[in-house]
Amino acid sequence: MENKMVLAAEGHNPILPAPAEIIVGFVAFAALLFVLYRYAVPRFEKVYQERSERIEGGIARAEEAQAEAQRTLEQYKAQLAEARAEAARIRDDARAEGQQILDEMRSQAQEESDRIVSQGQAQLAAQRSQVIAELREDLGRQAVDLASKVVGESLEDEARRRGTVDRFLDELDAASAPSTSTNS
Repeated sequence: MENKMVLAAEGHNPILPAPAEIIVGFVAFAALLFVLYRYAVPRFEKVYQERSERIEGGIARAEEAQAEAQRTLEQYKAQLAEARAEAARIRDDARAEGQQILDEMRSQAQEESDRIVSQGQAQLAAQRSQVIAELREDLGRQAVDLASKVVGESLEDEARRRGTVDRFLDELDAASAPSTSTNS
């Protein structure tokens, strides 16, 4: 208690510091501020400036890279469109060429078919002529033999026999002609 009284008697409040302590504290704080302002702040500013420049440079490089990527993308799209157009042109050319080949093959097939048909008709006409000639000869011989038996005269003479055969065949053609025209 006595201590309390001594302090109370001096008039000093224990919660508040002494004025000498405040002055020493203020001088120490001012010295600390001076040291920080003189040495630490410039270094912080320098580091801050370097980081800012790096960040801004990084942003600029990123923007340049993005712009380059955009240009590359546009070139890629242009090349892709060009390639698609080229592919479409090649496809159209191939279709046209295929159609042309198909038309040529059809034309050749038609020509070949026409040639085969005409050869067949020519061969058929030749065979028909040959068959008609053979029939005329055979029929003529038989007609002469029958006529000689019926008439009793000899038709051995070539001119007479040929005339008789031709007349008989003409009559046969005339008789068969109206029946074929009515069937058509």
